[in-house]
Amino acid sequence: MATHLKNLSDFSHTTIPSAESFRFAIVTAQWNADITGALYQGAYDMFIQQGTLPENILSFTVPGSFELIVAAEMILNTQQVDAVICLGCIIQGDTPHFDYICNAVANGISNVGIKHAIPVIFGVLTTLNLEQAQERAGGKHGNKGTEAAASAILMADLQRLLK
Repeated sequence: MATHLKNLSDFSHTTIPSAESFRFAIVTAQWNADITGALYQGAYDMFIQQGTLPENILSFTVPGSFELIVAAEMILNTQQVDAVICLGCIIQGDTPHFDYICNAVANGISNVGIKHAIPVIFGVLTTLNLEQAQERAGGKHGNKGTEAAASAILMADLQRLLK
């Protein structure tokens, strides 16, 4: 595994620009709330660290990861934002439900971003067990929420440069 023992939230090789002029939405699934709450906090903290004003961070919750898709669509239809982050946690169980949900969520989030030509960031953990999720929500592999916010800032900045 390429990420074995690597903290994925290391940005020492990348310059994250100021996010002072941007407006973001964070949509967080309530399922696996301990994990998704940590992802949310990582994203929120990164935005604040990079200069986003608290009033320019819109926060929404949905029941589960599947609902992130429609929420992102609703936000982009009603709000003026530079990027949307979708945060969730899908942990594999004993049935193929995991595969169907992971595929649907990944494709749906991607399609919403393409449709609107606005970054919609996939911050959904798809793990085999709770321990892997914890490792990616502030544990030894960093915080995927922090990474999602960095991606949102970088993509919003790219979008600004291309206008």
